[in-house]
Amino acid sequence: MKVLVTGSSGFIGGYLVQHLLDEGYHVVGIDNHSKYGRVARAHDDHPNYEFHEGDVKDVKFLKEIMSDCDQVVAGAAMIGGISYFHKYAYSLLAENERILAATFDAAIWAFQNRGLKKINVISSSMVFESTSVFPTPEGEQLTSPPPMSTYGFQKLSSEYFAKGAWEQYGLPYTIIRPFNCVGVGESRAKGGEEVASGNISLAMTHVVPDLIQKIARNQDPLHILGDGQQVRAYTYAGDIARGIRACIEREEATNEDFNISTPRATTAAELAQIIWNKMRPGKPLSLIHDEPFKYDVQYRLPDVSKAAKMLDFRADTPLEEMLDEVIPWVEAQIKLGTI
Repeated sequence: MKVLVTGSSGFIGGYLVQHLLDEGYHVVGIDNHSKYGRVARAHDDHPNYEFHEGDVKDVKFLKEIMSDCDQVVAGAAMIGGISYFHKYAYSLLAENERILAATFDAAIWAFQNRGLKKINVISSSMVFESTSVFPTPEGEQLTSPPPMSTYGFQKLSSEYFAKGAWEQYGLPYTIIRPFNCVGVGESRAKGGEEVASGNISLAMTHVVPDLIQKIARNQDPLHILGDGQQVRAYTYAGDIARGIRACIEREEATNEDFNISTPRATTAAELAQIIWNKMRPGKPLSLIHDEPFKYDVQYRLPDVSKAAKMLDFRADTPLEEMLDEVIPWVEAQIKLGTI
């Protein structure tokens, strides 16, 4: 099977491309390197990988590289940590809508005129930003209040793109919602805003690499945002890549939506303690609670039973095992000055 991955050099995209290649797929990637700059990947020279540096908003170019693909994974987007989608509240909404419109225009054409069978849309757990139902099942985004952030609202819009293309043109789809991806490869974003956190300034990517950076830079007491009771489901990027592949392969995924996540709930304070114990074993942890961002969702925990039942998929990598991979990578990047 040949799959086009837009945003192939991104955080999830990098894991996904490698996983698909390992599973025998032919993969076409497209990225304009707007977030991290040029990033070398281990699979760059893989014989079954074809990479194009280009703009996903270029419909003509997308049609050319999509014309012999079986499926497309629409992953390209402006995306970042909590400070990122506060700083770029308008830009990510406008840019991501343009990216989606171009991707769907090309996919509809390839479905009607070539052999494209389905589009897989990478949405986000942020569509559940305003829910009060936990664990949150698929479908709750249709009954809960709309997301408050422009990022969450735009991700919900991506799901309506999929539904609209199906209703009008018959283009099959699968909507995929990763939750709190954890892995290596997330370097400093170009244009990322430096945010002071105690005696350290960070680009505030995501909580896991940020906490690791602070501890590696000897911050003590450790600063965290808010009261530390924010709940998240930290999911390994490799598991998310497996979940996306299941959505690509399984007929049961057609015209469905799936939460791709671990079911394990972890508070920010618990996360800080786990990382601290790994990096500073035997030393007591002291916390300082900084003012949180406006859109710092307090509780986010998915119901993952649908993916388990329909796709036979479970994200089962323990948080502690993820950290054994991420901590040394972040420490190495600090020495290289890339994070």
